[in-house]
Amino acid sequence: MNNASFIVSFNGQEGSGKSTVAKMVSEKLNLPRYYMGQMFRDMAAEKNMTLPEFRKICDVDPNFDRTVDDYIVKLSQEQNAFVIESRTAWHFIPKSLKIYLKVDPSVAAKRIFDALSEENNRGNEDNNLNTVENIQKSILKRRKEDSERYFLLYNIRQDKDNNYDLVVDTTSLTIKEVFAVVMEFIETKKNGSIYQNNSKFCIYK
Repeated sequence: MNNASFIVSFNGQEGSGKSTVAKMVSEKLNLPRYYMGQMFRDMAAEKNMTLPEFRKICDVDPNFDRTVDDYIVKLSQEQNAFVIESRTAWHFIPKSLKIYLKVDPSVAAKRIFDALSEENNRGNEDNNLNTVENIQKSILKRRKEDSERYFLLYNIRQDKDNNYDLVVDTTSLTIKEVFAVVMEFIETKKNGSIYQNNSKFCIYK
């Protein structure tokens, strides 16, 4: 397997480092990266809504999710080498190398709080995300809502480990450490070798 025909799909919990690692992987492999979360952000902005407000609409109107997921399918039909971040890409691109990053919610909340504190422009983020405690509550609420939303829409559990080829718990790892684990897994799969990692942080097929 080589870059001429190689799709890596990322999903992960908020604060797990998913977007950062996906970007690093796309740069390392010199592949285009598609971030489906940006499509939702853009649709929310068009309606002058915060992301939580827009998600409430998505919970009752499946057309927004289907617009994004149709785009995912189209991408997989038109291109055969890219990195994609999405809640559902693992499902709609089953041939992809499916990677899931998870993290303890308390650690995720601290990471997100620190990141938001460093940003001058919060865009259409929830304005209530002003304390670590509030962020953790928001994370837990969103995890539950996302799990229910995609189960009702597609009868899938996007947060279950067994849907993925590699699952990494990033709670105690740095971004560089996560990237190293992910790249080792990818390179092993590209070479057709058997991946072995005895780390307690990893689950893999």
